[in-house]
Amino acid sequence: MTVPFPRRRLTAALQVAAALAAAVLLVACGSGTSTEDSGQGGQISHVHGLGVNPADNAVYIATHHGLFRIEQGTAHLVGAARDDFMGFTVAGPNMFLASGHPAPGTGGPSNVGLIESTDAGTTWHQRSLAGQADFHALDYAHGTVYGYDATAATLRTSTDKTTWDRRARIAAADVVASPADLTTVLATTERGVAASTDGGRSFALPRSSAVQVFLAWPAMTTLYGVDPAGTLSMSADTGATWTRISTIPGGQPQAFTAVDAHHVLAATTDGIYESRDAGVTFARLLPLATD
Repeated sequence: MTVPFPRRRLTAALQVAAALAAAVLLVACGSGTSTEDSGQGGQISHVHGLGVNPADNAVYIATHHGLFRIEQGTAHLVGAARDDFMGFTVAGPNMFLASGHPAPGTGGPSNVGLIESTDAGTTWHQRSLAGQADFHALDYAHGTVYGYDATAATLRTSTDKTTWDRRARIAAADVVASPADLTTVLATTERGVAASTDGGRSFALPRSSAVQVFLAWPAMTTLYGVDPAGTLSMSADTGATWTRISTIPGGQPQAFTAVDAHHVLAATTDGIYESRDAGVTFARLLPLATD
């Protein structure tokens, strides 16, 4: 039976989830000197999201200082925006969704809410929740945006990118919607992967104690999970059991996505890595600067 996440555990869960997220974000948002401002020669860092544009199959990297595109082994800034992209997902050909914070000195609310690009990141338009929400995880499925608002530890959903439903309050690092139906949503918690069967209005306690930080669900029987150490696993039963595949190279994971059941991308401490064989082997697409 699906039940709300226990309120008595929420404060402690928030603290542990924050620590879990901090382990990942330490690399993504850490202080130090970076050559990211150049955007050339692949020397970027602080990756918050990854995606592949179906229009041209190019790889995009959402970072602390803007959106970059990999071209012939180097990273190039897309457009002029230097915003801090905390949440990022590719919703369709040339259509990107993001959240985060404006670049220093550009004005506006500290949280941009949901923003959208229909030209592959060249320009961005404010859609909703400016100054109200900071989505650290975004997913798009079945014409619905699923966003985990870190300011309120709450899952929100929208079918028009303008009006939002508040769903469960849960301490999570990542959320992902089922590719098969509207009702199943998963969230990574400090106790394991929690599942919802009512569209994220409530979550059952995790059936498995395997802790994942990032999830990707490209096919109903192919759910990927990445743990804090970079171990990549796969589940064929909605996260009840997990089978280890490999360890993603390059150190601590920063971001992860799956284009399909075989094609996955990961950002770790020292690079952007790609696998075309369902995570068995990886090749480095781009080196990252280390602080």
